[in-house]
Amino acid sequence: MLVTLENISELAWDKMENLIPAIIQHQDTGAVLMQGYMNAESLKQTLTSGKATFFSRSKQALWVKGETSGYFLNVSQVLTDCDNDSLLIACRPVGPTCHLGTESCFPEQKLTQQNFLSQLEQVIESRKDDDPKDSYTAFLLAKGTTKIAQKVGEEGVEVALAAVAETKEDLLGECADLFYHTLVLLQNKNIAMSEVMSILQQRHDK
Repeated sequence: MLVTLENISELAWDKMENLIPAIIQHQDTGAVLMQGYMNAESLKQTLTSGKATFFSRSKQALWVKGETSGYFLNVSQVLTDCDNDSLLIACRPVGPTCHLGTESCFPEQKLTQQNFLSQLEQVIESRKDDDPKDSYTAFLLAKGTTKIAQKVGEEGVEVALAAVAETKEDLLGECADLFYHTLVLLQNKNIAMSEVMSILQQRHDK
């Protein structure tokens, strides 16, 4: 169930002394970032402010993740499970989530290969303001749409040629080049990969 201000009362607050565990998931990569607890008040504040807000069991008080560090968790969606007794919250983090300075409080987890594309997309976005002399990505972005589109075209041709006349390893390498340059082009046009995925999903559902 999608959790809103109107249906908070439908959650199973009575199971854990008016607290519900909340799992924070990166909305782009799917990585699990942390787990905390929310009461009704902190959940209302989360939905109202768009910043993940928890209930501290040790301090017996509300706390906004990032209120001291500036590393907020910007909330995009709150879901509850089938029993209405736990929350899955999709967020886009601002900086590391863990107090130890890591992206996740579960740093040993491995992203799936599919989700690595989302991570790569974020890396490309972060290189926009880098010195073109130090970063190939920044160099491409500085050159603009025409240059990047040309590279995508070249890589597409190389993928086709590798599929016909070269080895599997060559084809894999060319596909990787094409994926990378396509992500750079999307970033240059301020288009999120999720927008492309949405179109693919719509076509799949037809």
